[in-house]
Amino acid sequence: MDGRSNHLYEFDYYQWVQQQKKLLENRQFDRLDLDNLIEEVEGMGKSEPRSLESHLVVLLQHLLKYQYQTYILNPQMPEPKVFRSWFGSIRNARDDAGKVLLANPSLRPRLDGLFLSAYKEGKKRAIREMNDYLPKQKWLTEDSYPECCPWSFEEIMTEDWLP
Repeated sequence: MDGRSNHLYEFDYYQWVQQQKKLLENRQFDRLDLDNLIEEVEGMGKSEPRSLESHLVVLLQHLLKYQYQTYILNPQMPEPKVFRSWFGSIRNARDDAGKVLLANPSLRPRLDGLFLSAYKEGKKRAIREMNDYLPKQKWLTEDSYPECCPWSFEEIMTEDWLP
């Protein structure tokens, strides 16, 4: 590796990627920026679990908000109009999580931990977002939703399933 490669990595990442790709294609392995390539490959491996967890956070957040608004705030309304916009978000997050899992079946053994972490974050976001619409005296707290997710992973991933 020459000093120019390292300089590119720090100041023009896109050009560095193109350079490394060309070196790989030309089998010029002795010219590769190995330290930074190793770091990038390691980062790539971390992005898929983060991506799956991120999609699960959004899915759980919207399911929690949907459930609260449907059964607590508006129980007499069979399908309040305000919730319809969430159907798309729920569907998209479900589809996106499924795609990540399909492309990365080795994440299955990590599902329990990712699901638990996603629920905690989704719950926190749902509380924060619901409180944007509620009078302060009716704000939700940690106790407003169950401590553990009330649904299984299989349930939330079932197409068109809603709580």
